Amino acid sequence: MISFIKKRGLLFIILGYFTLFVMMVVSEGMENGGDMEAFSALGMFIFTLVVTIPWVIWKIRSLMQLKHEKAKTELLHLKSQVNPHFFFNTLNNLYALVGRDTDKAKEMILKLSDMMRYSIYEGQKDWVTLEEEIEYLQNYIELHKMRYHKEIDISFNVDVQEEGYRIMPLLFIILLENAFKHGAEKLKEGAYVKLNMIANKKLLNFSIENNYDDSLDDEEGIGLKNLKRRLELAYPKKHFLTTSKVDGIFKAQLSIKLT
Repeated sequence: MISFIKKRGLLFIILGYFTLFVMMVVSEGMENGGDMEAFSALGMFIFTLVVTIPWVIWKIRSLMQLKHEKAKTELLHLKSQVNPHFFFNTLNNLYALVGRDTDKAKEMILKLSDMMRYSIYEGQKDWVTLEEEIEYLQNYIELHKMRYHKEIDISFNVDVQEEGYRIMPLLFIILLENAFKHGAEKLKEGAYVKLNMIANKKLLNFSIENNYDDSLDDEEGIGLKNLKRRLELAYPKKHFLTTSKVDGIFKAQLSIKLT
């Protein structure tokens, strides 16, 4: 806002000098027998210009600020919709586990607490480090391994060139949660989830593949729609997301420009 006031002040100074210059020309023209009405009209035009331009600039800036605030509010609302299915299911598992395996229940509670803390506090930030997001995904995977009594083949390959890359929080968890919700949870055996993440200074690539019961196939869920909208708001023209379902295999590929 301060920079805007400075810029507007500079604009007034420039327009003031310009007006003074024009009025001098008008005065000189009138002294030389020029058309008084024409010069008066020119003076009024310059005065209107001086008053109108700053107002138009202020109005445009106000509209842009309003649009930004609206987008930010929508992003916060979308973030708040992440993970309810997972948390409810984990709490149900904990209830059943407390009387059977106290040590395992305690471990699950600690991991769940870490995830909820991240989701509530870090998840509301505009940006987090990629390392924090990776740790969040790993905790999610570990909790799922503890929940199930069946064998699930899970792999997560990470190749990050440097530390400190910044990313919007809670993006990848939507795809991972979708893989478990529609795949591993419903398959009785042979379930797998494969994740790959590659990142450098310019580009981040995240891919995920899982099998699912195609007899239970349904339309695109709220989670994917949520993700697409968040990407549109946070990374306009800087992301690429594709998904496919073929013969009981779901694949998703997300690319994000980091610069």
